[in-house]
Amino acid sequence: MLKTVAAFDRIGEENAFAVLARATQLASAGRDIINLGIGQPDFRTPDFIVEAAVKALRDGHHGYTPAVGILPLREAVAADLGKRFAVKVSPDEIMIMPGGKPTMYMAVLMFGEPGADILYPDPGFPIYRSMIEYTGARPIPVPIREENGFAFSAEETLKLITPQTRLIILNSPANPTGGVTPKAEVDKLVAGLERHPDVAVMSDEIYDHMLYDGETHVCLLSYPSIRDRLILLNGWSKTYAMTGWRLGYAVWPGKLYDYARKLAVNLYSCVNAATQYAGLAALTGPQDECAKMVAEFDRRRQVVVAGLNKLPGMSCATPKGAFYAFPNVKRTGWKSKPLANALLDESGVALIGGPDFGILGEGYLRVSYANSTENILKALDRMGEFLTSRKAA
Repeated sequence: MLKTVAAFDRIGEENAFAVLARATQLASAGRDIINLGIGQPDFRTPDFIVEAAVKALRDGHHGYTPAVGILPLREAVAADLGKRFAVKVSPDEIMIMPGGKPTMYMAVLMFGEPGADILYPDPGFPIYRSMIEYTGARPIPVPIREENGFAFSAEETLKLITPQTRLIILNSPANPTGGVTPKAEVDKLVAGLERHPDVAVMSDEIYDHMLYDGETHVCLLSYPSIRDRLILLNGWSKTYAMTGWRLGYAVWPGKLYDYARKLAVNLYSCVNAATQYAGLAALTGPQDECAKMVAEFDRRRQVVVAGLNKLPGMSCATPKGAFYAFPNVKRTGWKSKPLANALLDESGVALIGGPDFGILGEGYLRVSYANSTENILKALDRMGEFLTSRKAA
């Protein structure tokens, strides 16, 4: 019998894709399914971005590109970061990636090994913990609490640091909660990290354009004291409705950049050329479509929060960012995952149970409002009918 290494038994996955597959299967069988589970904008990629990719192919950009990405795109990323956050970033610190997950994978791989601790948000994106466990490191959850507006607590985070801590993963605006950590809390965390110079930071800022109610994004690149150990993750998937293009970027410090480059050479060689030219067009072209998408997400957010707060046994804090709500379902009498499964099977509404995002996700559901207002309202009606008529299993 084939024998694989033990690390593969520790790999988790992202259950949103399993729910998507189940929802697709039910829809193929003729069921009317409303998917509020997957974190994917329901908008088309703007036409000028698509045309840039087509032009790149017609112009003959069919071959390998540098493992770190084409220089014009890295220059555009550096210019965009400088314009938005008044930070100086060299194109030689930027690496173009096939999506956001490779940056997570590489960062955790660089610091994770048996005997090491890595801090990550809970509830948080499930791949964080999955990759930590894969490396043999010990995953240390940083509690993300509803009573704290689903922001991380600097004090609580700093107390979890030990001599074994190698890396802290941060995410704001956050998946799955929509929480946004205020600048004052980030300031406290960075000041505290100055006492721990050997702890690296990976900041996942993929939702940095999606903020509401006057919130502004706090980019970790703005803190000089941690720049030499900060890994920034970002990309095009959410902002420009480009999930299927698989295009992201990372800003790497010092010698970590060459480690990442070597990993890229070993893993995937490079990011495909046409996609990079599409990304270049996205950053340097008009931003109107991006602004329209965020405005529409804001409208849907208000519909979702108002509707969820009217459902029996549910309450929902108002998310400040991303395109997720994280309603509290404890008073329904249901556990989160059985409720999510029943809503899909019986009512045709696909949602994600909170425990798929961590231990502290129990008692919550993730609701993506990256769907039309019409579908959101239909889903809320179905959820209300279900909760009115069905007792907890």
